[in-house]
Amino acid sequence: MSSTDSPRVPPAIAAAVPKPGTVKVAEGERLRSVGLPGLTLSVRSRPGTREGLPPALYVHGLGGSSQNWSALMALLEDGLDGEAVDLPGFGDSPPPDDGDYSVTGHARAVIRFLDASGRGPVHLFGNSLGGAVATRVAAVRPDLVRTLTLVSPALPEIRVQRTALPTGLLGVPGIAALFTRLTKGWTPEQRVRGVTALCYGDPGRVTPEGFQAAVEEMERRLQLPYFWDAMARSARGVVNAYTLGGQHGLWRQAERVLAPTLLIYGGRDLLVSYRMAARAARTFRDSRLLTLPDAGHVAMMEYPERVAAAFRELVADTEAFNGQRDLESPPAITGRGTTSSGTKSRDSKRSDSKSSDSKSSNSKSSDGKRSDEQGS
Repeated sequence: MSSTDSPRVPPAIAAAVPKPGTVKVAEGERLRSVGLPGLTLSVRSRPGTREGLPPALYVHGLGGSSQNWSALMALLEDGLDGEAVDLPGFGDSPPPDDGDYSVTGHARAVIRFLDASGRGPVHLFGNSLGGAVATRVAAVRPDLVRTLTLVSPALPEIRVQRTALPTGLLGVPGIAALFTRLTKGWTPEQRVRGVTALCYGDPGRVTPEGFQAAVEEMERRLQLPYFWDAMARSARGVVNAYTLGGQHGLWRQAERVLAPTLLIYGGRDLLVSYRMAARAARTFRDSRLLTLPDAGHVAMMEYPERVAAAFRELVADTEAFNGQRDLESPPAITGRGTTSSGTKSRDSKRSDSKSSDSKSSNSKSSDGKRSDEQGS
């Protein structure tokens, strides 16, 4: 390891270091540790309000944790048996034994958890890095995913926004160590303000209670010996995933996703460009698009009610379609076309260009009108 690399804490040492502070658990939530081959995951769960509800799994983004999903999980507890995972090295999960923080490594961790739990297929949610991870999981293991909801997924962009460059630079060897030295005097409050300014369309939407909780969590994480290493290596994993081509490229894998997909993009997102919404809507074969002009990078935290409503519409339309298909023999919908929800038929086949397939969203934008985003 060169002097410019961020020091990696061996898993055995990291596991032996007492965890500073206590991770917050909201009322109605449970937190447990799950041991799997090569890794240990912290899992936050919010059981459904009644027995027999379908399972859901939520995957956070770079620098986030399972807490990022608490608001949405609470809104959907009447319809889902929810679990949110802390990816290896984040939240309350220790680093993976093999030190693999690539998108594939994180996806492998999610797959191992789902296989071990036997809860699949699940309604899978992902934000940012978690969106890239969820896309890969849905592509390679369609048997584990019944629907896919992506909030500002970190899919490759040719022209990355300038505001996203500092985050990407964390993946450059030595940058994380340099940033640590340069910001040594920053208080946890200053760090949290910087994060909210980067991730929220309107930082004013963060309540005083929420801000204080974020400060306490930042204080806890900064004491973890592997905090910056996990950040740097995961950022490098995202950058590396952007450069992959062929069948392993994320956009190629997005084309392979079979699950009905809800795409959510924020108009004030400083990390994932709003202009990528149209390409994503064209690429995922059975998708609908919700655009929130005032949202930033974490719409499920800024506008959880709207995200929950869009997800309920996705499930309702999917169930209606499946019910209609079961009653029809032969299926009434064949070839190219749209379902009643405005998404492409699940029986349709896409051409490579898809230039003639404009998909309008059935989800509502923030002004209550149907989104005018189309894949043209």
